[in-house]
Amino acid sequence: MANNENAAFRKHLVEVLTGGHAHATFEQAVKGLPAELQGKVPKGAEHSPWQLLEHLRLAQWDILDFSVNAKYQALKWPDDYWPKEKAPPDEKAWDKSVRVFKKDLKAMVALVEDEETDLFAKIPHGDGQTILREALLVADHNAYHVGQLVLVRKMLGAWG
Repeated sequence: MANNENAAFRKHLVEVLTGGHAHATFEQAVKGLPAELQGKVPKGAEHSPWQLLEHLRLAQWDILDFSVNAKYQALKWPDDYWPKEKAPPDEKAWDKSVRVFKKDLKAMVALVEDEETDLFAKIPHGDGQTILREALLVADHNAYHVGQLVLVRKMLGAWG
């Protein structure tokens, strides 16, 4: 790939990771949700906003860790990916989870933007995965669950 094509490809991949073109962003989905609704599961839904937020954070962290850590240890599905508690354990947990999610997303974006990162090379400790595949997995997974979070907020009357 020529230098300008490589830069354009990386830029488009970052846009897919950070969202907002075809759907709500993570920031929009988590902003301003009243604390009393963070742990509420609306009728007809499976998860509370807290459970969705934590799942987003945990899964994204796991994918990032796999992408960069040669000593990666796989989490147990589904136990390590979904919190059992419907509500945040304390009043600071929601904001902390949001901050950590953003930090990890920023790290994935930095990995994609780094020209030293070969997006197409197989990850040495994987079984065929590439950084490109992992970045797309983050984007896809996040978009899916951000959509769920927006729907749950609508069901709770806390959207728009």
